[in-house]
Amino acid sequence: MPEAEALGLLSTVPFGRIVFTDRALPAIRPVNHIVYQGDIVIQSQAGSALARAAENGVVVAFEADDIDAERHLGWSVVVTGIARRVDDPEEARLLERLVTPWIQMPEKSHPVRIHADLVTGFRLTGQ
Repeated sequence: MPEAEALGLLSTVPFGRIVFTDRALPAIRPVNHIVYQGDIVIQSQAGSALARAAENGVVVAFEADDIDAERHLGWSVVVTGIARRVDDPEEARLLERLVTPWIQMPEKSHPVRIHADLVTGFRLTGQ
């Protein structure tokens, strides 16, 4: 699937899963997201394992999908890249307005931007 199509599909679903390393082990968290300028943006609670990892940049995978289990139709997209906390105050304010967390976030939360270095996707076409 072409990258533009894959990123377009990511824009149509409200949440995905981020995979990162926490204490040398894989960790997965469900997150809501937006696609912004070809990157994935999420909110991260200050002090969380993901926020700590993203402070200096960390390799992550982000996956989202839309699958109809009855008809065996749908798609899945994986973005692999570096996640970094957005430290520029102006950009952080903009992204905080664009990404509305599903859960009540503490006052101390930060947008995290995942640069889409590798974008892969596939469609399930039924049986």
